[in-house]
Amino acid sequence: MTMTKDHIGGLIFLLLSIAYGYYARQIPLLPGDEFEPFHAQSLPNALAIIGAALALVLLITASKQPDDRLQLSGYHFLLVAKLLLLTVAFALALNWIGFLLATLLFLIGGYWLLGERRIKVLLIASVPFAVAIWFILTQLLDIYLAPGRLFAGLGG
Repeated sequence: MTMTKDHIGGLIFLLLSIAYGYYARQIPLLPGDEFEPFHAQSLPNALAIIGAALALVLLITASKQPDDRLQLSGYHFLLVAKLLLLTVAFALALNWIGFLLATLLFLIGGYWLLGERRIKVLLIASVPFAVAIWFILTQLLDIYLAPGRLFAGLGG
């Protein structure tokens, strides 16, 4: 059997959908919710089923031509590893410096890794987006975002 990019993508998407479905079943329900037609697990379970079905469709309809084989040359695996490390650093920074500053640094770091070196462009591409997302989450949707451990005592 010839493994193509579509096969590998379908398998990865299928595995992610199965894992998502497994963890969706772990969402706690309130007493009596298991008898309701729609509860906290309904949408995640539906998404997992839809994702698995789409992955299976991709696996079935994937090209089997030898010309479509997976070739690893030309990919930038080091850049992908750096971006993954940046994502982990973002997750760790959220707890310490808060959402707004962590998001800002994450965006600047990501753009820098992707090749942008002009400070003005880095700031123009990062600051408005980070502030807009923060504003939407905290002011419009009223979602509490902790300020971070380093700034928790500064608010008064």
